[in-house]
Amino acid sequence: MPQIHEPVGPGLTRVWEVGDVVYDERTPYQHVLIGKTAQGVSLFCDGERQSTEASQLVYHEALMVPALLLAERVRRVLIIGSSEGVASQLAVGAGASLVEHVDIDEQAVRACAEHLPYGYTPADLARGDGPIRVSFEDGWAFLAAAEARGDLYDVVVIDLPDENDDPDAQHNRLYGKDFLDRCVRVLAPGGVVTCQAGCPTLWRNETLRAAWRRFREVFGTVLYFGSDEHEWAFLSGRADRVDDPAALVARRFAERGSEAATLDAEALLGGATPPYSLRHGSGPDQS
Repeated sequence: MPQIHEPVGPGLTRVWEVGDVVYDERTPYQHVLIGKTAQGVSLFCDGERQSTEASQLVYHEALMVPALLLAERVRRVLIIGSSEGVASQLAVGAGASLVEHVDIDEQAVRACAEHLPYGYTPADLARGDGPIRVSFEDGWAFLAAAEARGDLYDVVVIDLPDENDDPDAQHNRLYGKDFLDRCVRVLAPGGVVTCQAGCPTLWRNETLRAAWRRFREVFGTVLYFGSDEHEWAFLSGRADRVDDPAALVARRFAERGSEAATLDAEALLGGATPPYSLRHGSGPDQS
């Protein structure tokens, strides 16, 4: 049975046994593999697990639900990355009338639609109507054009492979402060930017600490959410200041009701305390 050795930290790898490989291609941007693991049909990009049938909803709701609740309204949503399409569907479920989904890798998005049992289907991508518009282009260029047009969004979602130290990894620039500043400029009043921000585990938290610093430089309000049933943390930012954003999203969850299947108001409150190393500035690169 084929194996994927996924690096999870210096000197550490996670070994996935992959059977029934249904897609294994190198696109112009990355190596994409879809096959069956112990967690069901699973997506790997450049040797890293991106989503699995068993855990994808936990991941995507942890990414989307806090941000959708923190925003003052949810009518126009921009999603950058997130090839599977689940984030787009959650935005529509939360009331968005327009979801602009931008992904640079058309081949990967179409492979996900054809082979994953969650997210888009090929019929979804073929539709010319409906609230979801899929564009296959660079997120940086799309955002620049949106800013030039004066387009505004209530929620901007950045859902990419984890930031890394590869100088040739084109997605790294979409995590930087310059890109976050550009996201702020296309936010409607009360709008929110959210992103997958890395892992809080001590031996692989470098990207989380970097994202935490950037968000606090750019946004007046930063909401941390660490999933209680996944290994990832997520950050949501508003340009203005909001008192106790965790309490706000938990209250809105309870008041509005939600179709979320993997979290509730208690989980939102419980996951909103950043790790000690973030709150106290400890870690190998902190002064």
